[in-house]
Amino acid sequence: MVLSQRTSIGLYTDPDSADSHRVRLVLAEKGIDVEIVEVLPDGPQPEDLADLNPYAETPTLVDRDLALYDPRVICEYLDERFPHPPLMPVDPVSRAKAKLVISRVERDWYRLLSHLERPETRGKPAVRRELAEGLAASADVFDSGLPYFLSEEITMMDCTLAPLLWRLSHYGVELPEAAAPVRSYAERLFEREPFHASLTAAEQGMKRGK
Repeated sequence: MVLSQRTSIGLYTDPDSADSHRVRLVLAEKGIDVEIVEVLPDGPQPEDLADLNPYAETPTLVDRDLALYDPRVICEYLDERFPHPPLMPVDPVSRAKAKLVISRVERDWYRLLSHLERPETRGKPAVRRELAEGLAASADVFDSGLPYFLSEEITMMDCTLAPLLWRLSHYGVELPEAAAPVRSYAERLFEREPFHASLTAAEQGMKRGK
């Protein structure tokens, strides 16, 4: 299946991938109408994906004549293209700090999650342990007294963290008691209607962390 030529916004998405999920969550938080085409890594590939994306990978966003294929680039583009509600701060200092948080989440935790998403490295207990310990070591940041990550309102940082946290128990990552603030924060995100709207059928079947 390929995207319809009549659509304004279209997304090629892996139904299991956290990187694809974070883009779908941004779309849901902003209430953007989008045509979704699910692409399995080992399944048939859409005919035009290689033309749109030199790596022929997901997520790939199509907005009329524009094609974007890096998840962070896609999310930031959507926030600028559809500014309400904003998911990134307006002032340069706060915006830079938020980008730095997202960069650290990607480098420290998404890096480990990517190993768990690959069948050949999924069974390594050291990866699960490192991810659990990393989240537990940051528990005090999640216990700021604010409903979202260092914020009164939902932000791009939450849209980056939520797909990762949703997958923890699915991949056997057990958070220690010290990570209780992380679990409480995750539950608040999981209760949001846009989060439910962002889930594919495959993601709905993933067990939530307790």
